[in-house]
Amino acid sequence: MATFEDRERDFEKRFQHDEELRFKANARRNKMLGLWAADKLGLSGAEAEAYAKEVVMSDFEEPGDDDVLRKVSSDFEAKGISIDAAKVRHEMERLMPIAKQEIMSG
Repeated sequence: MATFEDRERDFEKRFQHDEELRFKANARRNKMLGLWAADKLGLSGAEAEAYAKEVVMSDFEEPGDDDVLRKVSSDFEAKGISIDAAKVRHEMERLMPIAKQEIMSG
């Protein structure tokens, strides 16, 4: 019985660890996306960092990536920048492996 309980405990620890890494990678990806978008919006320095934080925080509105996509796309639209949602999603997909690698390497 102890072996089964040990396996279950190990599985739960692994699941918790994987979820934590996923959360950190998403947050890192969203910050990177925010900095990319800030550049397109003509922001730099502290303004770019503040905007990147807004993008990260927008991810807590609903599950999934749609809230982040909606925020960045609507900000582009408000500034008259012709970068569509498909390009923003492509950038999100491009940045995810980079974010994961950064998280894994510490």
